[in-house]
Amino acid sequence: MTGPTTRIPAVLPRAPIFFGSGLTHAGRVRESNEDSILTDPSGVVWAIADGMGGYGHGDVASDIVIDCLSQLQDDALAAPELRMRLAEANREVLLRARNQRLDGMGATVVAMMIQNAIATVAWAGDCRAYLLRQGGLRLLTHDHTVVQDMIDQGLLDARDRDDHPERHIVTRAVGALPELEVDTVTVPLISGDRLMLCSDGLTTCIGDQQIASIINGATDPEDVCATLVTKALESGAPDNVSVIAVFARDG
Repeated sequence: MTGPTTRIPAVLPRAPIFFGSGLTHAGRVRESNEDSILTDPSGVVWAIADGMGGYGHGDVASDIVIDCLSQLQDDALAAPELRMRLAEANREVLLRARNQRLDGMGATVVAMMIQNAIATVAWAGDCRAYLLRQGGLRLLTHDHTVVQDMIDQGLLDARDRDDHPERHIVTRAVGALPELEVDTVTVPLISGDRLMLCSDGLTTCIGDQQIASIINGATDPEDVCATLVTKALESGAPDNVSVIAVFARDG
């Protein structure tokens, strides 16, 4: 005779929770900081906007971008929502530049939404997003620059990137053209993952190997940001430096 069946409920792994920190610094050379950052206590929306156009121009553009991104709806479809808000920022930057005669005003941007343990990253320009998983660093974005286009076409060796005279010329930016082309990438996340967003002021001073070592050895996101900015300053930091770090841990 068969006894009663006992059903043991499955123990499902809990989704990770996300917590982060951000830090921005004018650097060693620039008199003002034209970068703006967005950090989210709820762990959903994160962004860096790197202003272009000189004092009184770039900071206005980056503020507009961050203001538009701060209106993101947490429960909206991430990629369309990011594109919509960045398109809105593009229109606003162009309008402000025209009305106030702020020629050349614009901003590069990287923005990230995390929903249900999935990160969606959107960007235009040379701000970057990285994922560190189990000690290995992965670049999630692809620079929109003249030099990167040359590398992609086989016209320039990647090792010569940092010495090229046109390394700072971007091919996409908020406020550059009437229509903004934005790239996106989606990445499922697991507990232990560490994400980092940054402006090019960091990556012109610190290479990927050192970035990986610092993120891997940090105790928390605040430690990542402080150490990376400090290392950039020690390397001269000719540009503004902005960093956001986000950690995933068991819920």
